[in-house]
Amino acid sequence: MDNNEEIEGGSSEDNEFGSGRGGRKYRPVVAHDNDRAVVEMSSLDPSGSSSSPFPDPSNSLKKKKVGMQPDIEMDAKEGPLPAHGGVNGSQRESKLELFGFDSLVNILGLKSMTGEQIQAPSSPRDGDDVSIHLEQAKDTGVKSGTMMGVFVPCLQNIMGIIYYIRFTWIVGMAGIWESLLLVAFCGSCTFLTSVSLSAIATNGAMKGGGPYYLIGRALGPEVGVSIGLCFFLGNAVAGSLYVLGAVETFLNAVPSAGIFRETITKVNGTSIEPISSPSLHDLQVYGIIVTIALCFIVFGGVKMINRVAPAFLIPVIFSLFSIFIGILLARKDYPAAGITGLSLESFRENWGPDYQKTNNAGIPDPNGNTDWNFNALVGLFFPAVTGIMAGSNRSASLKDTQRSIPIGTLAATLTTTALYFVSVLFFGALATREKLFTDRLLTATVAWPLPALIYVGIILSTLGAALQSLTGAPRLLAAIANDDILPVLNYFKVSEGDEPHIATFFTAFLCIACVIIGNLDLISPTITMFYLLCYAGVNLSCFLLDLLDAPSWRPRWKFHHWSLSLLGAALCIVIMFLISWSFTVVSLALASLIYYYVSLKGKAGDWGDGFKSAYFQLALRSLRSLGANQVHPKNWYPIPLIFCRPWGKLPENVPCHPKLADFANCMKKKGRGMSIFVSILDGDYHECAEDAKNACKQLSTYIDYKRCEGVAEIVVAPNMSHGFRGIVQTMGLGNLKPNIVVMRYPEIWRRENLIEIPATFVGIINDCIVANKAVVIVKGLDEWPNEYQRQYGTIDLYWIVRDGGLMLLLSQLLLTKESFESCKIQVFCIAEEDSDAEELKADVKKFLYDLRMHAEVIVVSMKSWDTQADGAVAQDESVEAFAGAQVRIANYLEEMKERSRRDGAAPLVADGKPVVVNERQVEKFLYTMLKLNSTILRYSRMAAVVLVSLPPPPVNHPAYFYMEYMDLLVENVPRLLMVRGYRRDVVTLFT
Repeated sequence: MDNNEEIEGGSSEDNEFGSGRGGRKYRPVVAHDNDRAVVEMSSLDPSGSSSSPFPDPSNSLKKKKVGMQPDIEMDAKEGPLPAHGGVNGSQRESKLELFGFDSLVNILGLKSMTGEQIQAPSSPRDGDDVSIHLEQAKDTGVKSGTMMGVFVPCLQNIMGIIYYIRFTWIVGMAGIWESLLLVAFCGSCTFLTSVSLSAIATNGAMKGGGPYYLIGRALGPEVGVSIGLCFFLGNAVAGSLYVLGAVETFLNAVPSAGIFRETITKVNGTSIEPISSPSLHDLQVYGIIVTIALCFIVFGGVKMINRVAPAFLIPVIFSLFSIFIGILLARKDYPAAGITGLSLESFRENWGPDYQKTNNAGIPDPNGNTDWNFNALVGLFFPAVTGIMAGSNRSASLKDTQRSIPIGTLAATLTTTALYFVSVLFFGALATREKLFTDRLLTATVAWPLPALIYVGIILSTLGAALQSLTGAPRLLAAIANDDILPVLNYFKVSEGDEPHIATFFTAFLCIACVIIGNLDLISPTITMFYLLCYAGVNLSCFLLDLLDAPSWRPRWKFHHWSLSLLGAALCIVIMFLISWSFTVVSLALASLIYYYVSLKGKAGDWGDGFKSAYFQLALRSLRSLGANQVHPKNWYPIPLIFCRPWGKLPENVPCHPKLADFANCMKKKGRGMSIFVSILDGDYHECAEDAKNACKQLSTYIDYKRCEGVAEIVVAPNMSHGFRGIVQTMGLGNLKPNIVVMRYPEIWRRENLIEIPATFVGIINDCIVANKAVVIVKGLDEWPNEYQRQYGTIDLYWIVRDGGLMLLLSQLLLTKESFESCKIQVFCIAEEDSDAEELKADVKKFLYDLRMHAEVIVVSMKSWDTQADGAVAQDESVEAFAGAQVRIANYLEEMKERSRRDGAAPLVADGKPVVVNERQVEKFLYTMLKLNSTILRYSRMAAVVLVSLPPPPVNHPAYFYMEYMDLLVENVPRLLMVRGYRRDVVTLFT
């Protein structure tokens, strides 16, 4: 056996059901009656025919590629392989043969147990059949540990441009104590986010995409894509921030390199020596050049970037040592005027804040257009604490993600936060406030031995951070595109191992656009919003997963709690509004628009996200809270059990009558409620299991197509009667069991001579009565209107028996639909005597008034029936049907008697059961149906729909007789609902 042998089937069981496991695709089937609803699923076998008794194994079962160990080879001389050993590539007898599966050790070589993860689809779709590829892991090079893989990248990203060229200015503006508060406030947000990130990252293997992958798998594709795209924008904009920082540092270090020059002479309203700052045009020109140069490096690939990583790390560490050595060596007015050294007097003077207006360059100016406060400084400083996702973004190159990410990320967060605290104290005691304001590169001024080294260190560190942004952002966009959620992102897809060149071009375009803005202080709050959205998403993901505590939630990082994640998410939202409510509204609106767009245009996927778990737990709690007691009529909802099994034949591969879903929607108010569509397959469960799964998929597709809130269930049973009896007893849970059985009336039973239908039909009705289920039988389903076919006329109710108000409620639900909203309700009541008519009419009107139902009440007396029958028998078109029913019943009865005589005067038997026939009673039932049918045709010939009470099957009567009664009742009525309630009220008079 070679390394990539293709296994057609792992066992005899696989081959037995091979034809059913092939991926099913659907195509529209033209309806016989030109009804657009019959656009259903036609199964397409790859071979072109589903009826072939010998399906092609290559088409019937997805091939599985199994990466075998190199030392296992096939000896052709040994003959065919044994049943189980052949699959394993070994001739020896398997000790686990009893289990009927291949040994994991033999197949996987313990690969899945030694850290080599089996590749799974990044975005599994509902209903897709996914082939399994177990191949040998590709050589990905040297893996990084905690220090170089997580701690150092996080430290390099966190210690960015803000610390070097803005932190001393922030201390001068906010003072020491508010600067400490600022660091604590922002640091606590990133620390709590790091804790949440550690918990999620240690709950399983991570793939590409960093925080997008974590959020998407926790909160769902829609939330993941919306926050992921915002995080991508944040990374792209952050690249421009680092580029502008590097260019500004270079122009301050080499003023002669500036093409344009801007001179500022006012500081706090006083005239001092001119202070020069880089021109906006210089920042734009050099920024574009640097961005293009960095893009060329990015196109060189990750290997080139990793080779120069030490060159970006060493200047950062060296510059930090140089700054603190210079602070310790500083004296009054040395190395520059305004520096006091570590002075207690300077510490006291700089303790409080001194917020002022500044120009666009950050120089204090009474006429400046930028007014600073604590909230604005939060937006300016927060990018200095970001970068905690750098380790998770490199999860693919880590030896042990579940150990390295939490330790490295938290260590980097705590280290930089401690460094900021110490720096606030040192900078506050180092120089006067005027020096803190005016010297934008005070860190370079005090650095030892030469300021030029700090300039080089700052430039290299910021360019390295910009390079990381331009490297990470395209890969994040490519990861989102590869998940195949948004078709519009298909242009950015890349194959595994390829570089995302198109995504890199797009990222560079965004970066250059932000560089053209040229203002560091305007770009910084924009980045802050996008990063805060991402951090809030990580915290909410951990909060949801920790609060739900699903069985799959088992993070190795134990130091977490849902309250900390909730606090972290709240801090993120608070910081967003503190910075700028307008920026917050814009960023939230952007994320919401992306979420809405993904919901509309995105492809559905199931990633096992936390929302699905929340829905599941909420459903369980709601089910327990409902209990099993009787539901109050005010809270009663129809839960119809739609019986899809046809009495005849539907077009091929059409799982259900196309109008059943339309009728099910008419039983719900504003679409609220659940329907259960159930069908029965005749046969043995073991033999028909795969067919049942495929039929369930077809039925689910039909339900989704008809936009009906419902679920599909397929039951395999020896016959329809046994299957329905099991369904009516077991379907549903607690008070969420179906309470109404809906099925089509078998109009074709006599026309197609289906003699088994009467017994089945009567058995189903009797089962519903015993199980205390309401019954609605639809006659004329082919003509039932869809949502676009408006009906006019009346909805007529022939209310004969007390049914708990179900018939009245159904009529009101019909009026809520657009197709019936123009109709009016008429209630026909049957009175035995004329003297009872007026009193009955008044009682029914009062009852309907108390029920808040508007309807016209008409009373029909039994005497008027007799008059109509006696005076218009010859003209009544129901008489012919009545006479035909009499003849057929007489013939059937004679056949039963003949069989009884042949069997030696045995009791009459019908459908295998003894029956008692009272011919006078049979005649009475027929006559009652005749009179009721005549009344319906007389008053409701033009009605949009007629509802009539369903009589129960008489005890010990042949099922054939009952079908004759029902045929006579529905004769010539085009659209009829036969309704039987159950022993519960579904409407109430009281509020």
